[in-house]
Amino acid sequence: MLAAARAGESALLVAPTGGGKTLAGFLPSLIDLAGRPTKGLHTLYISPLKALAVDIHRNLETPIAEMELPIAAETRTGDTKASKRARQRRRPPQMLMTTPESLALLISYPEAPAMFGGLQAVIVDELHAIAGSKRGDLLALGLARLTKLAPHARRVGLSATVADPAQLADWLGSGMAGAVAKIIGSGGAKPEIGILMPEARMPWAGHMALHALPEVYNAIRNARTTIVFVNTRAQAELVFGELWRMNADDLPIALHHGSLAPEQRRKVEAAMAAGRLRAVVATSSLDLGLDWGEVDLVIQVGAPKGATRLTQRIGRSNHRLDKPSRALLVPANRFEVLECRAALDAIEAQELDGEPPRIGGLDVLAQHVLCVACSLPSAADALFAEVRSAAPYRDLPRTDFDDVLAFVATGGYALGAYDRFKRLRQDTDGRWTIASKQAAHQYRMNVGTIVEAPMLPVQFKRGRRLGMVEEYFVQFLEPGDSFQFAGQILRFEGLRDGAVEVTRSSAAEPKVPAYEGGRLPLTTELAARVRAMIGDDRAWRALGGEVREWLSIQRKRSVLPRRDGLLVETFPRGRNFFLVAYCFEGRNAHQTLGMLLTRRMERAGFRPMGFVASDYVIAVWSLRPPRGIDALFDQDMLGDDLEAWMAESSMLKRTFRNVAVIAGLIERRHPGKEKSGRQVNFNADLIYDVLRKHEPDHILLRATRQDAAGGLTDIKRLADMLARVKGRIVHRALDRVSPLAVPVLLEIGKESVYGQGIDALLDEAAEALIAEATSEDTAAQGTLL
Repeated sequence: MLAAARAGESALLVAPTGGGKTLAGFLPSLIDLAGRPTKGLHTLYISPLKALAVDIHRNLETPIAEMELPIAAETRTGDTKASKRARQRRRPPQMLMTTPESLALLISYPEAPAMFGGLQAVIVDELHAIAGSKRGDLLALGLARLTKLAPHARRVGLSATVADPAQLADWLGSGMAGAVAKIIGSGGAKPEIGILMPEARMPWAGHMALHALPEVYNAIRNARTTIVFVNTRAQAELVFGELWRMNADDLPIALHHGSLAPEQRRKVEAAMAAGRLRAVVATSSLDLGLDWGEVDLVIQVGAPKGATRLTQRIGRSNHRLDKPSRALLVPANRFEVLECRAALDAIEAQELDGEPPRIGGLDVLAQHVLCVACSLPSAADALFAEVRSAAPYRDLPRTDFDDVLAFVATGGYALGAYDRFKRLRQDTDGRWTIASKQAAHQYRMNVGTIVEAPMLPVQFKRGRRLGMVEEYFVQFLEPGDSFQFAGQILRFEGLRDGAVEVTRSSAAEPKVPAYEGGRLPLTTELAARVRAMIGDDRAWRALGGEVREWLSIQRKRSVLPRRDGLLVETFPRGRNFFLVAYCFEGRNAHQTLGMLLTRRMERAGFRPMGFVASDYVIAVWSLRPPRGIDALFDQDMLGDDLEAWMAESSMLKRTFRNVAVIAGLIERRHPGKEKSGRQVNFNADLIYDVLRKHEPDHILLRATRQDAAGGLTDIKRLADMLARVKGRIVHRALDRVSPLAVPVLLEIGKESVYGQGIDALLDEAAEALIAEATSEDTAAQGTLL
């Protein structure tokens, strides 16, 4: 890193967790400032997490103090006091730790040229976690702006091990003179990873893994400090609650997820850093970078969904290179055993998963155009060239840029009559600048690309605040209902001044389902490994007796899915006929496939009644037996069927809402107040309908369709799957359910049952289904069509 700095080169450092990346990134700056002390901002550090920026600041203060260096290092996040933020713009420290959102704010002020003019280095930490997202688009545009303000500043990227370092280096160095030096750190001790196969029977379905928590608790007892990672906030609440109930040793165990109050999260982080906790149950809120050297065990409850994500989480254990990271994977059901084994094999083979580069969001571009106008007047040609120097926008057509600029200036044709949408004006030289102080103020109050589902605060009656829950969840609560949140069972008392008022409940079990939080998608690479494992019985030895038997009976009763094809089973059950397809393309792609399949089946007269999708399988049930399976799965479903469904779907409206918020068309926050989720939705729906009717090619509608294709609908992945299986579909007509179909049938209707209630219901339903699926009656083996 020092050699790259001396040569004036930008650099990407890729090294395993615990390799000392962060201090290596800062070292050239420390040496430069020690030898040539300067006033003003020298090094800007950007982290995707506020907590990480604070943690790095704390870790950096120690060597600065020990070497008695005259270097001022500070943090600048949304939690920084307003007076300090204002002083930092006028008199910045030599080193500033911040986030992408705070950078966007800083470059929106007229003081930006003076503040950043002497900048020498920009360090982007956890680059792998941010580059392929809308936050990455915002950061890329911010870096392009910094290069204009400080042309000589080097860029330094710090990343955990990734599948394609060259792709990341290309992103980092876009628009810079000279190549980015790629510095690859050597691997540390080989991690010790095991799969926990509990004494209890491995469930056929379910996602909570409550059956394995006694063994999880014992593992916590035998470790110094443990992070228990889960995949959703609902699962975090459930797992924490169950561990707390069985905590006979009174171990200090905490809960950490993004919906909890910031004070509670900071309290947990401080306790972990001080070594006062034995375990913390966490979501992806703790995935990145925090350096807790006391952690000696990571437990992943539920399937990891990707080898790269799992590698990152495992690295939180024994956060140093000379000690092996220790981890336990806890599959929640039989399909998850396959996924856990596939993830371990991928790590063993050092084959990580990664997404291809994404095209920059037009809504993010609109926000950035407004940002630049708040700071300095800009000519359209110069701004277009600057935007194209950012990697996600290097292929941006000029027409799209001009449409975005026109939208920010006037709102576009359909909205041009409303003064509130006129946010830019041209000066006497034809340069674009902010139209009013109010427009600049509104931009700064709404900056950022993270659009949460509408949330409401949860607080005790006349007491402290516990965190936030999704507004849609509260709509189903009645006074007296109990639910689990912040590690407690709470009684809903009512809504008061936009807050959810609660008291402590004496109920042993909550009455209402927990809110879901968010689900992580199964990666393409891991899905391919799972398909290959199912088709290769030599790989079954590592799966445990129950799973081996399950696959063996499937092979006897039907056939096994092939790696490069698609198995579709059809069978009657009760009054319905079921179609089950083993796609292994992730829940988002399967949800879209379900919508399109049911439309096709409706037209064909099969009278579909519904569908259910998991990460692995999709099941559709109908009143008439489906036929012509190859035609049902033809690629042309992504034409008119897709367009018609998306036009009618509420999903597109939800996507438009997020796009409109990011682009600044709809404001979440006004001075002194914040809009409720219902107000935001109402405004978004109204504008969406106006634009569809009067300006169907509006830039935000184009941005919405672009988002939908790559996000919730995962159309690209679905298209790749349909192309891969064309001519390779195997249809098995059975007279009853097969063993592999049991898990997805058990998913039907379970969303309305909570926690252990899910498991109880599944147990009851499973007995009959399993008996039927595993029957040795050879007459039931079906025919190959």
